[in-house]
Amino acid sequence: MQLSAPLWIITIGALVAASCSLVGCFLILRRMAMLGDAISHAVLPGIALAFLFTGSRNSFVMLLGAGILGMVTAFLVQLLTKNGGVRNDAAIGVTFTSLFAVGVVLISLYASNVDLDLDCVLYGVIEYTPLYRLILAGRDFGPQAFWQMAAVFALVVTTVTLLFKELKIAAFDPEMATAVGINATLLHYILMGLVSVTTVGAFEPVGAILVVAMLVVPPATAYLLTDDLKKMLFIAVTSGVLSSILGYFLAQWLDASTAGAMTIIAGAQFALALGFSPRHGIVPKRRAQKRLSREVGREDVLQVLFRHGEGSGDAKPLDAVGVAALARIEIGAASQSLQGLRRAGLVEGQNGGFALSAQGRKAAGELVHRHRVYESYLGELGYPEDHLHDAADRAEHYLSASLVEVVDEAAGNPQIDPHGRAIPHD
Repeated sequence: MQLSAPLWIITIGALVAASCSLVGCFLILRRMAMLGDAISHAVLPGIALAFLFTGSRNSFVMLLGAGILGMVTAFLVQLLTKNGGVRNDAAIGVTFTSLFAVGVVLISLYASNVDLDLDCVLYGVIEYTPLYRLILAGRDFGPQAFWQMAAVFALVVTTVTLLFKELKIAAFDPEMATAVGINATLLHYILMGLVSVTTVGAFEPVGAILVVAMLVVPPATAYLLTDDLKKMLFIAVTSGVLSSILGYFLAQWLDASTAGAMTIIAGAQFALALGFSPRHGIVPKRRAQKRLSREVGREDVLQVLFRHGEGSGDAKPLDAVGVAALARIEIGAASQSLQGLRRAGLVEGQNGGFALSAQGRKAAGELVHRHRVYESYLGELGYPEDHLHDAADRAEHYLSASLVEVVDEAAGNPQIDPHGRAIPHD
């Protein structure tokens, strides 16, 4: 396979990102996002023990030792969480710091004068992956890292495809999975095995920074953008691959670390999703809150105008100051609400103030009806009279027409509210 070095780097980065993103989605759903980080630190004693037992610095031997310790880490975290009564985040922290410390001690005691190339295994340099070739029978098959990550990706895709339904149920509700006959514990260890294989398999070619980032950031981005698991997997993989492509060119432009640049792009995508996701984004939420605040304010002003003219045909129109005083809001907010209601045709100017139009009187009557019916309903439930108004004041803005009918019937279709005021009806 003859590709240029940049294409190899992008391809290997994309395979890492896709593999990590698929596994990371299930970690995010199970609230175990930092398990990959734990494994990346906890494998150090595995590397040290592999060298001590074999005397070899062969990459395969070290990765095998790291892989075994990765599974041990996952097992210990599950043991502490399930049987030790320790919170999951605490179990992860205790496990990886303890094992990492064991690795440091082993190396300092028995291998302090040996170059184990830990930088390569733990941090990696993706820029150099095209230099280490897989040569069989004198034939060059391309970078070893490509085939290594292609095998990991194939394993992850195959496992997720075959066990998608079971993994989905176990991720959202392990108890339900057990109830329907799914071995949730076995699935947990299968998932932890995938995490270990993916994390350790990507250490040497790309390094822990990129692996941990791709396990967490693209899945977290996808989590903000959709509530459908299949779409989440697709978005996460797309985000990871895009991070690899754009990150490479960013690194070339900045003359900086490629893995770091890929992580920066992934972080930028997460920031965009956090800010502008249609359902969970900060900006859309703020806009929705402002819109809701305006709607609630206008409805409150409608009711103030309705009550002001209630039972008196010659009530003087209210100006913004009068509305603000009765609604207990700022004059500026009252003025904005009145102008909005005027544009909507619900109020009209009269004698220097504002009064309800025919359309506005109907809308205001419906709001007052909701409020007083809900007060009557709470009164039937035995709520104290001084607790009725505030509760109804909050609920009146969210009761649908069908729910109002149910509440009205439950309250006995009252004509007078608990305060002795008439309940308007169409």
